[in-house]
Amino acid sequence: MTVVSVISGIVLVIAGVLTTFRLLDGPNSLDRLVALDTLIALAMCGLAVWAAYTGDTTIVPAIVALSLVGFIGSVSVARFRVSDK
Repeated sequence: MTVVSVISGIVLVIAGVLTTFRLLDGPNSLDRLVALDTLIALAMCGLAVWAAYTGDTTIVPAIVALSLVGFIGSVSVARFRVSDK
């Protein structure tokens, strides 16, 4: 279980770094929004890996709350987005 958790953590960190580059270098605001959603999903996956590794289920409400915040943020940005020039 430890090896799987470490490999999962490393893959999530690499994905987070690559997504951060996309967030900073995105050509338009929708690309940045998708990158931000991906970072939120990676954070949720990281919390899930930590919960599986430790066997602690008290983190699950935090994962749910993070998913709701990510969804509401994405919907609000997409709703009030102005077009890029």
